[in-house]
Amino acid sequence: MTLDLARLMSSDGPDKYDLHNRYLNSQMVKVLRTIGFDRNYVRGQGQYLYDQDGHEYLDLLSGFGTFAIGRNHANVIAALQEVLGGGLPNLVQLDVSVLAGVLAERLLDYMPGLDKMFFCNSGAEAVEAAIKFARFATGRPRILFCDHAFHGLTNGALSLNGEKTYRAGFEPLLPGCTPIPFNGLERLEEELARGEVAAFIVEPIQGKGVTMPVGDYLREAAALCRKYGALFVADEIQTGVGRTGRFLAIEHWGVDADMVLLAKALSGGFIPVGAVAAKKWVYDKVFDRMDRAVVHGSTFAKNDMAMAAGLATLEVIETENLIRHAEEIGNGIMADLGSMVGRHEFVKEVRGKGLMIGIEFDKPRSLGLKAAWALLEQARKGLFSQMIIIPLMQDHRILSQVAGDNMNVIKLLPPLTINDTDRAWIREGFEAAIVDAHRVPGALWDLGRSLAGGGMKARVGAA
Repeated sequence: MTLDLARLMSSDGPDKYDLHNRYLNSQMVKVLRTIGFDRNYVRGQGQYLYDQDGHEYLDLLSGFGTFAIGRNHANVIAALQEVLGGGLPNLVQLDVSVLAGVLAERLLDYMPGLDKMFFCNSGAEAVEAAIKFARFATGRPRILFCDHAFHGLTNGALSLNGEKTYRAGFEPLLPGCTPIPFNGLERLEEELARGEVAAFIVEPIQGKGVTMPVGDYLREAAALCRKYGALFVADEIQTGVGRTGRFLAIEHWGVDADMVLLAKALSGGFIPVGAVAAKKWVYDKVFDRMDRAVVHGSTFAKNDMAMAAGLATLEVIETENLIRHAEEIGNGIMADLGSMVGRHEFVKEVRGKGLMIGIEFDKPRSLGLKAAWALLEQARKGLFSQMIIIPLMQDHRILSQVAGDNMNVIKLLPPLTINDTDRAWIREGFEAAIVDAHRVPGALWDLGRSLAGGGMKARVGAA
């Protein structure tokens, strides 16, 4: 039998929601149907998605940041086709890969002060590797992480997850993992001074809530780690590879990390890939003898498809000047959205760097709106942000996500390729949705009551 992928993906193919309801995650199907996100996309190109009726959507989610160069970029496709057609001796295992060596060299050129690369299959695997490397290199057991952090959902990464929602029911997790406040230098030093801390693993900008570091927090945190002999590990899985207008977000604050974790955007959106960049002394501690050459690894890491996708992605970012573009257009979008603060009661703050942007909502001042807000928050904290992303999708065909559980923050992670037309699309869509939210009673508040009455607990976005 010949596999007919085109038919499977066409409108004449099987019902994907029925298949997932029966054989996969039926709760996810319920979420998508409840919020009206159950669309049948048939094509993706750049920053746009297209459904079976030909409608165009602006994707501000980009696969949780995976599609930094947009979907189906021709350069990445060409690189993958060259690998597929080249008959390469892929994954020999008792051998080393040319493509992995070249990608490591190219990546380290972006990260002065880091000397060695370890490749794996995902961001969570990169976190797992960082935990192991830090413990072995320092001979210490403890790992510090931040409240509200998100570092992945595998067992070790979950042990560094600052959200109880994800951890509940999966304990006991790794011992020796201690949460501390983000932006809390005093508590960080207190824990470091107690000894036995191998590493402090931190997102430069927290994905949950798009929470920004205050002042020189990151640089001072790195200095404290060095003072007490712990490693400073920057989780750049979402912020890295140009997302914030720098190759790494820590560049904004002049931070020298001992390890940097990458994934998501490095894949080009095709082949899963993760990476750990480390100082030479850390790497050489782990792989210190010939009999330890395979002490940590991953079967499909360094596969030729993933390495080629990474190389092609870097080439696109360079030739299309996407890092600078992310900073410039990101500043423009934040200015557009920031102009709503003060004009619209619900909009509290717009924050971020480059094309990682958070819009936070808070209780309004006027009596009628305040009463409606209170009823909604009593039913389910954070429901207001759900009320905004639903009309953004239904009325304006903008795909976006809530930035975390129990918070009224919407996060934007668009492809770095978005343009001025898309910027206007974002501005006009948010303006219209937020203006509608000021109409009480109104359709948007009817939606809110419906979500609350149905026990809506979903978060659109997990990473």
